[in-house]
Amino acid sequence: MFGAALKRLQNRWKSYRHRFVPWVVLNLSKNEKTLRQVRERSEDKLVPDEEVSQSLLQLFGVLLRSRGAAHGELRAYQTRFLGQVTSEEDPRGGVSVCGDDDDAMLQSLGFCLDRKPSSLPFAGTGVFVTKGRVPKGATVAMYPGTVYQFYEPILLQSIRNPFVFRCIDGVLIDGNDRGLSKMVFKSCSGRDRIGPFVMSDSSWLTSRPQNPLAVGQYVNNCSYEAPANVCYQEYDVPDNFPIHLRQYLPNVNYSHDAQRPVRCVVLVSLRDIEAGEELLSNYYTIVH
Repeated sequence: MFGAALKRLQNRWKSYRHRFVPWVVLNLSKNEKTLRQVRERSEDKLVPDEEVSQSLLQLFGVLLRSRGAAHGELRAYQTRFLGQVTSEEDPRGGVSVCGDDDDAMLQSLGFCLDRKPSSLPFAGTGVFVTKGRVPKGATVAMYPGTVYQFYEPILLQSIRNPFVFRCIDGVLIDGNDRGLSKMVFKSCSGRDRIGPFVMSDSSWLTSRPQNPLAVGQYVNNCSYEAPANVCYQEYDVPDNFPIHLRQYLPNVNYSHDAQRPVRCVVLVSLRDIEAGEELLSNYYTIVH
């Protein structure tokens, strides 16, 4: 009985320790190799936002075509709604239809991801490259969830929630796929629908997200023996992002504000990553 209680306490500590400031300070030196240090948000860019957009458009376009046969009527309705044919639907100029999401990812980005038990002790679920090869500077994953401004209510959602990501400017992203967090995301996603167009992807709340990049919340923290091979980069979705491809964005604003872009956080590779390797990030950022 005592052993079971001790194990429960240890599990809770593992999920909480990354928000316990004294523990964070004492462990910063263990991750100096890949510790992020920035002075302002503009410096937190390993690759330009334009390259991130290009990677997302490339994948989303292939995903859309892979579902074209099953969504023919919806696509026709969307075209009538716009009043024109959206030629930007094929950003790669005629890539063949894929069989499933893994094929789409391998075809458009050159690699596939999957969630498996982590290679790190007591780390739970991790994210692995299962096929192909990730080149340095590639957009390798996205951190899904509801986006909160610093003044918006997130107290209840944050209780016992290890998936709240804090951006450099104080914006929070709740990547928890259960409980109240799940209900809030689905509600906000349904609210923002425009006619036939879904403006965000809620399938990341399931075991099979239609956007295979939307697994960033399961990327584990690095260790001294296993340094980070990816880093976080904040990305605001530009106004000209095609409306018919926004259905694959795994983020939604908590408050409806047409003037505010949707904040996404992508994970960018720090080096080439081979098949079989686990994605590891550094949870700490020092803002001077």
